[in-house]
Amino acid sequence: MKIKLAIFDMDGLIFDSERAFEKELKEVMHSYGYELTEDIYKSTIGLTGKGLKEKMLLNFGMDYPFEEISKKARQRVNTLFKNGDIDIKFGIPELLKYFNDKGIKCAVASSTKSEYVDLYLKSAGLRNYFNSVTGGEETERSKPEPDIFLAACKKENSVPENTIVFEDSPNGVTAALRANMDVICIPDLVCPPDEVLKKALFVAKNAIEAMEFIKSVLD
Repeated sequence: MKIKLAIFDMDGLIFDSERAFEKELKEVMHSYGYELTEDIYKSTIGLTGKGLKEKMLLNFGMDYPFEEISKKARQRVNTLFKNGDIDIKFGIPELLKYFNDKGIKCAVASSTKSEYVDLYLKSAGLRNYFNSVTGGEETERSKPEPDIFLAACKKENSVPENTIVFEDSPNGVTAALRANMDVICIPDLVCPPDEVLKKALFVAKNAIEAMEFIKSVLD
């Protein structure tokens, strides 16, 4: 196995941010008279742009003010990141340092807009580990389609067969598989179903366990 590029999802993989965003979105929606259930939120993980909007309108009606509510929820999450209130997931700094020490490039491919990804990574002191960021606004189709991973791979002049993806969600794992990339799954809020997990290269409890697996393959 030859790895030249490691692509990381962000929410739920680098940061423990899915729960925070769910809480902030739920509170903003409640103020508008909408009730966000856990099941509906989980069904949106990994979606962005048109796909996310369609999902929310399907659940809450065509009058649902998607842009307005999303903007307010995002502003609240931005404040949490700036204040250092969002934790880095266990083992992520060690995994990033390992790849950097090995000379393996790292990139982020997130459904979140790239400007926010940059903000969050810089706030946490992690931005220098990554060569590039590909945000959800850079592709028309969101996960589970492979577009964002292929775009991130192209930015780094890499190819799928030399790329490994780290993901937590069913949509993310499926997207990586459709991009013909090896994927290590570290489940967060939603664990992918067995038929998806069995196609992953490895399923880890945390980034340290993922790193030990990578070491066993490369070292």
